[in-house]
Amino acid sequence: MDKGELEQRTKRFALRVIGFVAELPKSRVNDVLGYQLLKSGTSIGANYREANRAESRNDFIHKIGIVEKEAAETQYWLELSKEAHLGSAQECQWLLQESGELLAIFTSIGKTTKDR
Repeated sequence: MDKGELEQRTKRFALRVIGFVAELPKSRVNDVLGYQLLKSGTSIGANYREANRAESRNDFIHKIGIVEKEAAETQYWLELSKEAHLGSAQECQWLLQESGELLAIFTSIGKTTKDR
């Protein structure tokens, strides 16, 4: 998967996160959890794009580290959503799977770049 494909994949993920959060019923819990999920889930792709435009190898490594952290945080909010039975169970499961795959990809990119 090249950079462009991964940028598109993270954008599709962000759009699915937006849809998931938009469908949550209005409540104080959903508003707070949805806000946190929305921030972290959409920042994965934004930070990956920024990493691809890094000014140096060290800048790239730093920014990929941020992408990893956002992906891990997104998983946390999705796990809470799942365990609290918030939102569509099927969509939450898909998002959990995809966030796990994205986290693995970005962890690998970061490790490979550091090892070079």
